[in-house]
Amino acid sequence: MGKLFTIGEALIDFIPKEKGVGLKDVSSFEKAPGGAPANVAAAAAKLGLQSYFIGKLGNDAFGDFLIETLKSVEVNTNHVFRTSKANTALAFVSLMDSGERDFSFYRNPSADMFLDQCEISPQWFKSGDILHFCSVSLVDAPVRMAHIAAISAVKEKGGFISFDPNIRLPLWQDHEEYKRVIRSFVEYADIIKVSEDELEFITGFSDEEKAIAWFLNFNVKILIITRGKDGVSAFYKGYKVTVNGYKVKAVDTTGAGDSFIGAFLYQICNNKLDIMNIEKSEIKDILKFSNAVAALTTMNKGAISALPSLETVEKFMKES
Repeated sequence: MGKLFTIGEALIDFIPKEKGVGLKDVSSFEKAPGGAPANVAAAAAKLGLQSYFIGKLGNDAFGDFLIETLKSVEVNTNHVFRTSKANTALAFVSLMDSGERDFSFYRNPSADMFLDQCEISPQWFKSGDILHFCSVSLVDAPVRMAHIAAISAVKEKGGFISFDPNIRLPLWQDHEEYKRVIRSFVEYADIIKVSEDELEFITGFSDEEKAIAWFLNFNVKILIITRGKDGVSAFYKGYKVTVNGYKVKAVDTTGAGDSFIGAFLYQICNNKLDIMNIEKSEIKDILKFSNAVAALTTMNKGAISALPSLETVEKFMKES
């Protein structure tokens, strides 16, 4: 069984106690562990996969809290570094009645941005491992080169690369530069998960078929397009697989996409699947499972704190 590594940011999400109001009108918040790569590692670990998070946190109480949280769901934190150069990143969130979110980040700079390429060891990785990353940590800082070092090491060892752009426009002043950086990392990826509303920004095409063709023109083995409550589509070996979503009452969609890809990668690693030779029926089953994990995650506040166990997922799927 291959291991899952994720690299990038772990941060504190401050979730509002009120829903249906803008961020400026929220009167109180509750802290919750977050950060997309950390969420993905936690989702897979909660389901039972050996998962590692690679990142850097501040020498502060929030950094302590994040490490304790990751350890509590069995994420290996041996590759988490600490720094006094900056504090752990914070994100304040507002929630609409639908569960959709608005973010305000305190990350200029934050500790995660100081992860250095010299701290990445090729000895961590073996054949069959998967490295997952997102775009938030691809800023022009040491952490971008750390990503490149980790990606190169995994590729050299015969592992696979998973990329979820997970676009956060407020973090980038120059959106054209952001687009250029995302595009430059697409070429590294074997698996890409993207939400349907991110397609046009990345590819420049409003027509979905053209946007899909743009991605598949690279070396992408599996392209996944998530559509929220409307389900998901995967494009693999020339065919398309579409699976409907589960209808649930969403409380907070924070971390739903992360839990989806965490569940997807869990299934790949746990079932020892070769992404070059997965059967169409296997892809469909994996998408159904991943949809269930994402749906359950939206039914509670927060990201890591809302992640379901394997037992909960299996029970939900039987009853749905």
